[in-house]
Amino acid sequence: MKKLMLMLFLLTNVYSLIACPVCERNKPKILRGITHGSNPESNWDYIIVAVIAIIAILTLIYSIKWLIKPNESNKEHIKYTILNDK
Repeated sequence: MKKLMLMLFLLTNVYSLIACPVCERNKPKILRGITHGSNPESNWDYIIVAVIAIIAILTLIYSIKWLIKPNESNKEHIKYTILNDK
């Protein structure tokens, strides 16, 4: 797991170092060094991405919360097969 995390860290850092200078120059200030490719076409793009990020974060939080504490009294429930797996 540590090797995978290290590899992902190195790949993301290397990718930002080899981005072309033209893309870096044409990017909005907030996206310089983060993205490579086409620019956002309007301010709506920022709003859409922010809403999607919030939905993804909330989904992750609630899925972890309900996996750890499912609030299910029936011990035959499928959630317990994950929690009690040996």
